[in-house]
Amino acid sequence: MAEHDLSEAGTNTQAGVNRHAAAVVIGARKLTIEEVVAIARQRAPVALSADPAWRARIQRGAEFLRRHLAAGATVYGVNTGYGDACVVDVPMELVEALPLQLMRYHGCGMGQYLDDAQTLAVIAARLNSLAYGFSGVRPVLLERLADLINHRVLPRIPAEGSVGASGDLTPLSYVAAALAGERDVQFDGALRDARDVWTELGLAPLTLAPKEGLALMNGTAVMTGLACLAFARANHLTRLVARLTALSTVALDGRAAHFDATLFEVKPHAGQAEAAAWIRDDLRGRDDTPGHRLQDRYSIRCAPHVIGVARDALTWVRRDVENELNSANDNPLIDPDNGRVLHGGNFYGGHIAFAMDALKVAIANLADLMDRQLALLVDVNFNNGLPRNLSGAEAARAAINHGFKAVQISSSAWTAEALKNTMPASVFSRSTESHNQDKVSMGTIAARDCLRVLELTEQVAAAHTLATVQAARLRLRTDGTTPVPAPLRRFIDEVGAVSPFVAEDRALESELRALTARIAAGDLLDGYGQGANA
Repeated sequence: MAEHDLSEAGTNTQAGVNRHAAAVVIGARKLTIEEVVAIARQRAPVALSADPAWRARIQRGAEFLRRHLAAGATVYGVNTGYGDACVVDVPMELVEALPLQLMRYHGCGMGQYLDDAQTLAVIAARLNSLAYGFSGVRPVLLERLADLINHRVLPRIPAEGSVGASGDLTPLSYVAAALAGERDVQFDGALRDARDVWTELGLAPLTLAPKEGLALMNGTAVMTGLACLAFARANHLTRLVARLTALSTVALDGRAAHFDATLFEVKPHAGQAEAAAWIRDDLRGRDDTPGHRLQDRYSIRCAPHVIGVARDALTWVRRDVENELNSANDNPLIDPDNGRVLHGGNFYGGHIAFAMDALKVAIANLADLMDRQLALLVDVNFNNGLPRNLSGAEAARAAINHGFKAVQISSSAWTAEALKNTMPASVFSRSTESHNQDKVSMGTIAARDCLRVLELTEQVAAAHTLATVQAARLRLRTDGTTPVPAPLRRFIDEVGAVSPFVAEDRALESELRALTARIAAGDLLDGYGQGANA
């Protein structure tokens, strides 16, 4: 198949992609987490850079590798076996077949398949790494990866099977297979044979050049793509927990004074000051006179300190995730400018592993915080005069209504599961592949764990949102003079539009699921809490 110009990538029909959005440019620039998320959520297509110097470098890398091999050099994974078999020479007549062998024998992934957003994030991360210009791949390979995104030709990537070094070999083999026209892909709402889809698009499956199978698979794209999505969801969650803390303060007739700026100036952790400022802004205009207690309980009073840990963690998580995202992380690396082939270990995902292990702990703490706040709201011994279990039933039917009793039980179950999943993955290195891969990162498992903790915590947040809005409405019904600042009134109205006041017991599953989906998508608090980590 003849190569075509880089500028052609992404110009064809972009099924499922927002055609009116500005394309995210790949190559000759650094990619941000937010850009990966925009690609993953189908808000933006991709376009390869028009920078002539970058284009020339990509071409130069592929040409240098060809010359280097023609001169009789030995390059790992190109004319040698893989991993522990690096001591095995591959005859020249078999070199062209080697990438397909690598891709095929790694077709052993198991578990659930990555969803569409996760798959797109993975492809974007792999494309950006190869576009760094140290992988020796041809321009056409970058074009085809862009085609996967822009046409939404989505490899079915099993989530399980990577130890995070030597990169995400098994899951990324499904990306390589899709490019080569093998295995199944999701396209236009159906499961299709990859070769048939390329034919339908008027393109031929890619014949992988000698290093291209390894370049596609030997890297950290799965864990990094998932980490980008985890960061975005965690970022949104911290803002939501701050909003719910403010609303819980109103519902419990608590004190705004706990969030006074001076408190956070004299203990200068930036994240907790940021969280306190959000809560303070939501409570602006509320009387600070002590109500039922001089000091509210810890889950209210110390909320900025809990949220602040996650906010501060996000600063360095962003640094490490974006460094990994904007790195050449396969092996070997090709340095065409200095005529060198560098055999190293950039596929090791230790930074992502540690970041995801740490982030999932911070997020699980948010689940625990919200669960404790919810427990206060439903308990007549602690909710300062609200009805038992936040039931909105009239007196005649109060005896048979139980309000948010079961929601609080479920919230506790989700919280417990989130806390259970905080065991670090990065410390569980295993010696694999004949003790060649004898120290591995477990970064992909850590990222998957983090997403699971986020999923559970978002469920807790949905439960807490419905309950806190119910509690605030009940407080207003009890005392119509209770000051509810404008931001919180708007939030109550927004939630109320999709979940009416619970005056009589009803099944809340559908409302919880819809709200959880909105929280995961990050669209419940549009424009709220645009802090330094946003």
